[in-house]
Amino acid sequence: MDPISIIYKQINEIARGAVALLPQIAVAIAVIVLTWLVAMGVRALLRRGLDRTSLRQSLKNLFSLLASIGIWILGLMIAAVVVFPNLTPASILAGLGIGSVAIGFAFKDIFENFLAGIIILFRKEMRIGDFIECEGLEGKVENISIRESHIRQTDGQLVVVPNAMLFKNPLTIRTDLDQRRTSIVCGVAYDEDVDKCRDIIRGAVEGCGTVISDNRPVQIFAQEFADSSVNFEVTWWTGSKPVDIRKSRDEVISAVKRALDDSGIEIPFPYRTLTFKESLCLDHAGDERENAGAAVE
Repeated sequence: MDPISIIYKQINEIARGAVALLPQIAVAIAVIVLTWLVAMGVRALLRRGLDRTSLRQSLKNLFSLLASIGIWILGLMIAAVVVFPNLTPASILAGLGIGSVAIGFAFKDIFENFLAGIIILFRKEMRIGDFIECEGLEGKVENISIRESHIRQTDGQLVVVPNAMLFKNPLTIRTDLDQRRTSIVCGVAYDEDVDKCRDIIRGAVEGCGTVISDNRPVQIFAQEFADSSVNFEVTWWTGSKPVDIRKSRDEVISAVKRALDDSGIEIPFPYRTLTFKESLCLDHAGDERENAGAAVE
């Protein structure tokens, strides 16, 4: 038999097989269309139900996506069994199991971020609009998705952070409360009265508009004997956003400086004392010559 006859015979067998499978293919297409309609309906019903809850929008989208994926997997399995009757659901599940293991090793980081994103979405501590700090990265949370989170730094730059980083490392949420305590160090000269200085500093701080004094007292403690001053640790409560902290520190430092100046209290700068082991001789003759020269002129 010549090669052309062999090729013709094979094409003829393929065509007959395709024609024989046309009813099964038609049923499989109908199953796929029905799967699409069911997935659309389930997603719509699920979204209506989830809209009545307080879940985050990203978490609602995740539930809708998982429900749709589950329906499509089931529909495609039914369509495959219709077209290939010898294919059983058990063999399909076994193939999916082996394939999922291989995919899991290949996309380990992606699945790690995916699972971390689900856990973060279930958490209520970190919300959209919070200011956070993690591994030296600080900024405002703008978006939390399944795989990544978007952090807007205070200088305006957008950082896309893998969710695994936020999940595995210590995370500081600076705006978890509306108020946050901040502090500065203020030094006064050694010859000043410590109690008087404390009262003056307290009055200056309590008079600032950015300082929260309701049930949040201003605390002032003598901290240490520094090289040139007695240092006070001054702590107070203000807003928790970074700009609130900067504004409050600016106002408090200005008020404390003004109050100490008005009271005649010295805020010293570092002094340096030089000690010589041997006594020094003063050149009085040189001073007399300079005075004499000035008198002649």
